[in-house]
Amino acid sequence: MPKKIDWLYHRKSCITCQRAEAYRDNCGTVVTETVDARKIRYSTTDALKLLDGIDKFIAMRGAKVVTFDLKKDRPTDDVLLTHLMGPTGNLRAPTARLGKTLVVGFNEETYKQLL
Repeated sequence: MPKKIDWLYHRKSCITCQRAEAYRDNCGTVVTETVDARKIRYSTTDALKLLDGIDKFIAMRGAKVVTFDLKKDRPTDDVLLTHLMGPTGNLRAPTARLGKTLVVGFNEETYKQLL
């Protein structure tokens, strides 16, 4: 049975978003809600609100993967924002919510574990 992504924030022109999309398509993943990052921007306040109800936050940049257990040991907002926000000051894309897990970026090994 294919995994379900509850919420997806992506930009079609982004190479990382395209790689993540190709991987999701190969897995047969179903996306419930999609937000176009070119049309809707998330500020720091909006990005932190995405963590409401999230138990696990995974941030990826290339091969580097950082996992936060928000339920047991939530870091400061500044630490979380360094992983949530891109150089433009907006939420990084791709960002996906799978149940109580929020995933930012793309790393094939991590996607394999999640999907």
